[in-house]
Amino acid sequence: MPGTNLTREEAQQRAKLLTVDSYEIDLDLSGAQEGGTYRSVTTVRFDVAATGADNGAESFIDLVAPTVHEVTLNGDPLDAAELFKDSRIALPGLLEGRNVLRVVADCAYTNTGEGLHRFVDPVDEQAYLYTQFEVPDARRVFASFEQPDLKATFQFTVKAPTGWTVVSNSPTPEPKDDVWVFEPTPRISTYITALIVGPYTSVHSVYEKDGQSVPLGIYCRPSLAEFLDSDAIFEVTRQGFDWFQEKFDYAYPFKKYDQLFVPEFNAGAMENAGAVTIRDQYVFRSKVTDAAYEVRAETILHELAHMWFGDLVTMEWWNDLWLNESFATYTSIACQAHHPDSRWPHSWTTFANSMKTWAYRQDQLPSTHPIMAEIRDLDDVLVNFDGITYAKGASVLKQLVAYVGMDEFFRGVQAYFKAHAFGNTRLSDLLGALEETSGRDLKAWSKAWLETAGINVLRPEIETDADGVITSFAIRQEAPALPAGAKGEPTLRPHRIAIGLYGLRDDSGKLVRDERLELDVDGELTAVPELVGRRRPDVVLLNDDDLSYAKVRLDEESLAFVTEHLGDFESSLPRALCWASAWDMTRDAELPTHDYLSLVLSGIGKESDIGVVQSLQRQVKLAIDLYGAPATREALLTRWTDATLAHLRAAAAGSDHQLAWARAFAATARTPEQIDLLESLLDGGQTIEGLAVDTELRWAFVQRLVAVGTFDEADIAAEYERDKTAAGERHAATARAARPTPEAKAEAWAQVVESDKLPNAVQEAVIGGFVQTDQRELLAPYTGRYFEVVKDVWESRSHEIAQQIAVGLYPTIQVSQETLDRTDAWLASAEPNAALRRLVSESRSGVERALRAQAADAS
Repeated sequence: MPGTNLTREEAQQRAKLLTVDSYEIDLDLSGAQEGGTYRSVTTVRFDVAATGADNGAESFIDLVAPTVHEVTLNGDPLDAAELFKDSRIALPGLLEGRNVLRVVADCAYTNTGEGLHRFVDPVDEQAYLYTQFEVPDARRVFASFEQPDLKATFQFTVKAPTGWTVVSNSPTPEPKDDVWVFEPTPRISTYITALIVGPYTSVHSVYEKDGQSVPLGIYCRPSLAEFLDSDAIFEVTRQGFDWFQEKFDYAYPFKKYDQLFVPEFNAGAMENAGAVTIRDQYVFRSKVTDAAYEVRAETILHELAHMWFGDLVTMEWWNDLWLNESFATYTSIACQAHHPDSRWPHSWTTFANSMKTWAYRQDQLPSTHPIMAEIRDLDDVLVNFDGITYAKGASVLKQLVAYVGMDEFFRGVQAYFKAHAFGNTRLSDLLGALEETSGRDLKAWSKAWLETAGINVLRPEIETDADGVITSFAIRQEAPALPAGAKGEPTLRPHRIAIGLYGLRDDSGKLVRDERLELDVDGELTAVPELVGRRRPDVVLLNDDDLSYAKVRLDEESLAFVTEHLGDFESSLPRALCWASAWDMTRDAELPTHDYLSLVLSGIGKESDIGVVQSLQRQVKLAIDLYGAPATREALLTRWTDATLAHLRAAAAGSDHQLAWARAFAATARTPEQIDLLESLLDGGQTIEGLAVDTELRWAFVQRLVAVGTFDEADIAAEYERDKTAAGERHAATARAARPTPEAKAEAWAQVVESDKLPNAVQEAVIGGFVQTDQRELLAPYTGRYFEVVKDVWESRSHEIAQQIAVGLYPTIQVSQETLDRTDAWLASAEPNAALRRLVSESRSGVERALRAQAADAS
């Protein structure tokens, strides 16, 4: 039985048979305040190709619903009870040519962030709805042919409670008797249709340029309106419109552009055509660092880029999901880097420091796969929103731009949009356009980069004479063996890279790039004769400017120099590349954790990029908790915590660095004196000049005080009284799950595993509080319990909820051979779903890596 799955072959067969023209969808959401179910009426008009079958063709339409009341095909009523099975309605006797199908069903509101999500704001006790359809969840709201290549127009009619607002892909009409009738959309895929319904508040503006006028809207709940910095959001949006329309040479393809900040959103945002939904944690209630604003801006630009790449031109099947996401990621960061008015021209530093480290980590798991993944069915794609699809893909697109040239790249993209507007494509369509504009043959490039898995390592091999003059320079490329269980063979690839030669200035004390050489690296060894005869610089940096995707190692002399001067690079990007290399070496057990900590402590005080600082803070804590030898862990934590407090006290008053160090200190405070300081900062007994202990920082302090046993339920309840909001509810749930008692852990486990009542965001908060790295002994009994329940959880919950549990409750912090053995026994006996097997195997790989690193650190 297919369940809610759909195979690629089924989709291909259906696409050969059907051409879908239009949907008319009528939803009665007038009872949304109470929840339960709602009436959904779908009318679909579609054409059927000639088949030669005497009794007509057969197909099916997708629907996930508690009840189907009526199915009418070409005016004839069909037996709904007989035809509706396994989330499909069978369609027998289809006529050649035009067919009309009408389906009347009761569909269900959800609290999982899938389909039509319903949330009640504790501030005003009003319900707020939004849809989330990617990958296959439009079928939870209306009957649909749920695959991206069966595009159609969509006309929504929605009955809503009096006084509510309804937003969709088309411009918002004036309601009549609380009924909102939208005009049909252009031809788009089911997964980018959208409805956002509720008493949302909004701010409006317009994008105008050269006679073009696009209405802009920003929406959020009234309880967040005071924090909505709409001017900053509109500014980033307008910069995106400017840059994308110039680079794509194609006008924005929809009639308006709304951005809706919605509650309990599972992802960062979703590219619904003309109605982008964004997690409302991006409406900042308290002070955040500039890194948070940069990430939000990248998210805004990412979704705007999708209006062209993904919405205007859409992948034929989900194996090209990577291209959708990678293109949006690459172009959003390029916009930040190159728009003349951008606040974040250093965005490639952030990319190297965060996105690429994610990609490198993902690419060394047993689940590593080619960028162009084999997507056999919906189950495959649901777990494929990973570091390869987004981060490695974007890294390789950046490499492709370096390989063909930026101007040539965008000329090819322009031709691609013009040729395939409102249609569906495959990768070959884009590569063909790029071959035309660049003159490069991309077939071999594509095979090496997109159809193979794994990562390369680039090392410089340098020889000098007695005077320090280079006598030989070459770049060695390695293709390490793929992780056990991964499919494929190690592959050497062509790399377009730059080599940076850096020297320390006596006058400024800064490491400055004196020379840059760009070249192609191919094969195992690439000679670089251009550098022979030059005096060896202080630092030789391969892959300078981060053009390619590869793990880079420093030669011995450069590494020694960087160890003393990493914070002295004048530019942020080479610093980030060296930080990333050091972190990668730590994860690979090439650099002991105590040495990594020393390196960070020697250079982080000179690091000006706040995003890099915050990444280093997270990585140090992770390294100590998981990669450091257990016997020295407490000493390392003490050393790190002392440093966080020293930096907190030394940071400029009111600065981003001060806030970042306050959070880092709160995450690891441990001695009685440090705990007392947290309490005093919380109650105002002590202050640090410039540090505003606002709502979010208060919760960070409270959660740590709870986790170490200083605060209890009464303190949590008192803090929630100060912040009786949805965010406060989540923070309180995290704090309760963090209490260091067997009873608290049992309660949290029961809430998540034994009940299915928690909304997605609250469940995530409980899991986050449950797992505390300094509560290993308290959590040890749950290793066995995890393997007893995870298969049943996977089979009984929705995908998003089940994935949260499968990943979040895996015993990652129990770094031991016993954890590996328990995992292996489960994998051997449980016969789990392939997607679940992948997630558990990935988590197991993390424990195995931590064991290796602990051994290296101990030695």
